[in-house]
Amino acid sequence: MTNNKQQTTKNQQPTTNNQSRIALVIQYLGTNFYGWQRQLRHRTVQEEIEKLLLSIEQRPVTLYGAGRTDTGVHAAAQVAHFNTTLPIPAHRWRDVLNKSLPEDILIRASALVPPDWHARFSASYRRYRYTIYTDARPNLFVRPYSWHYYYEPLNESRIQEALNPLIGKHELTAFHRSNSARKHSWVDVQEAQCYRNGSFLYIEIQANGFLYGMVRLLVGMLVQVGRGLREPDEFTEIWVNQRREEVKYAAPAKGLCLLRVGYPDSPFDREIWFDTQPKFLLPQIPDQFSIK
Repeated sequence: MTNNKQQTTKNQQPTTNNQSRIALVIQYLGTNFYGWQRQLRHRTVQEEIEKLLLSIEQRPVTLYGAGRTDTGVHAAAQVAHFNTTLPIPAHRWRDVLNKSLPEDILIRASALVPPDWHARFSASYRRYRYTIYTDARPNLFVRPYSWHYYYEPLNESRIQEALNPLIGKHELTAFHRSNSARKHSWVDVQEAQCYRNGSFLYIEIQANGFLYGMVRLLVGMLVQVGRGLREPDEFTEIWVNQRREEVKYAAPAKGLCLLRVGYPDSPFDREIWFDTQPKFLLPQIPDQFSIK
C-alpha cells in the first residue's frame, strides 16, 4: 500500500489500512452474457466475478470495471478493480479466480495498485475493434466473433474517408441510443481506422469514452458507406447536424470487442493487454493441394 490513510473519491470504494486494491485484466466471450454490468435476472460478467469474490472473501465485494460492454459484446482486455482484506499476494489473484470462473471468463493478470487508482476514472482511453467477415462462404469458427456481411463488396477506403473527420472532440448525438442514462453525447475520438486482412474487414475506434451503443451504430452506417449507398461526406453531415433519425441500423453485437483500456502508467506489462484479440487469416491453399 502506498498510503495508509483512508481515501474516498466520487463513485469509488474507500480503502483502509487493512485493505489492498487489486486490478485485473479480464477477457470474456460475450455471447452468453447480458453485458458487463450487474443486472437483475440476467447473467453478466460483473456478477459472475463478484459471486466468486463473495465466496472467497466471505463478504460482498464490488468489482469496478473500466467500461460497460453491452449484451453479446466481447472483451480482450477489460480492466477492473476491487478491494480485499485477504493476505493473498496480488499476482496470485489471477490463478485463484481462474480456478473457479466459468469457461467464458478468463483473468489474464492481476496486480496491486495504489488506493486511489480506479479502473474507470484513471483510464485515458478505451479502444474497440469491430470484425466483419466478407467471404460469401460461411465459416463456423469465425461466426461467434464477426458479422458475416457478404451481400455487397465493402470499400475500406471509403469507410476510412468517412472515419477521418471523427477524430477530435465532437457531440455524437446521432450515435447515442435514446435509453442511455448518460446526460451528454460529447466524445473525444483519438483514433479511427478501417483496414482489410483478406476476407476480414476491421474497424477500430479509440476514444476517452463511448456512448451506449455508439460503435455498433457507427458500423451499421459505415457499412452503407462501404457499399456506396451513402457518401463519406453525407455520413459526416449526419453526425455533425445530429440527425439521429437517420441512424436506423446497429451492427450485430458479436462482431464487437473491447480491445484494450489505456492508462498513463499501466500496472500491467504491454503484452498482457495491448492487442490480445487474435485476428483471423484464412490461408491460401497452394495449387498442388487444390482439389481437381
